[in-house]
Amino acid sequence: MSLFGSIVDKIVHYATSVMSPAADAAPHAAEGVPATAAPDAATAAPAASGAAAPLAAIDVGATLTALAEKKGGGLNWQSSIVDLLKLLDLDSSLAARKTLAQELGVHAGEDGSAEQNIALHRAVVAKLAENGGTLPASLQG
Repeated sequence: MSLFGSIVDKIVHYATSVMSPAADAAPHAAEGVPATAAPDAATAAPAASGAAAPLAAIDVGATLTALAEKKGGGLNWQSSIVDLLKLLDLDSSLAARKTLAQELGVHAGEDGSAEQNIALHRAVVAKLAENGGTLPASLQG
C-alpha cells in the first residue's frame, strides 16, 4: 500500500472506531458493505472513476483534532507533515517523506527541507479533499 493510502486508511479507521465506536458499521451499512471492509475503502478508486470516495463521509479535520486530543495534544498536525504522520502513527522519517513526495509528485526544495515539508503537507491536504474528505478552510490553502 502506498504511504498516502496508509494515511487514508488510518483516517478512515480512526473516524469509524475512535470517533464513534458505534458507527463502525454505519458508513458502509447503506452500501451493504460490512464494517470490516472499511480499511480496504482507503485503496478504492477516487469518485471520478465512479466508485465512492474513501473519505466521502468523514470530517477529516474533526477526526484528526479528536485524535490529537486523545493523544494529549502537542503535535502541530495542521501545518507539519512530520506531526501529521506521527499523529497517525506512521513513519515520518526523511525516507518516508521522500516516498510520499514521489507518490504525490511534490518536487519543492531539497529533500527534508522546510519548503518540501510545507509543500508535502499541502499536497496531502489537497489529496485528502480530492478523495472526499471534509477539511476546515484553515487547512485548505
